Amino acid sequence: MIINVLFTIALFTTIILPLIIYFAGEKSKRRFKRSLAMNIISFVVVFLAGTVLLFVDTAQAAVAATNAVANAVGMGAAAVTISCACFASAYAVATSATSALGVLSENDSIFGKALIFVALAEGIALWGFIVAFLILTHVA
Repeated sequence: MIINVLFTIALFTTIILPLIIYFAGEKSKRRFKRSLAMNIISFVVVFLAGTVLLFVDTAQAAVAATNAVANAVGMGAAAVTISCACFASAYAVATSATSALGVLSENDSIFGKALIFVALAEGIALWGFIVAFLILTHVA
């Protein structure tokens, strides 16, 4: 129970800390980049630590440390898999959707083809979720 509360506080910190960095820093163009980098780094760290802490049974870790380490590595692998897939999907959707909007502004008849390319880019996140789910079923 206490782990859930700490994890929730840590997640809120990943939102509040970049805002503090953004508003407290000097008024320059680099402050947005610094706050965005802080947001991404803190969220990934909290997400990976939360995945390991929330899903690894502490009693099992006390009894069989080797099995708990293997579970923690598996949970970390699942977290890295889904986060990399989501980042790749976001980049692919941003690129393909921007291009699709540019093409649609010139020729409306290509809407179906453009929609297919954007949907294929979103499929990357779905495949990352499936791989992470398969990893979690073998770990837990």
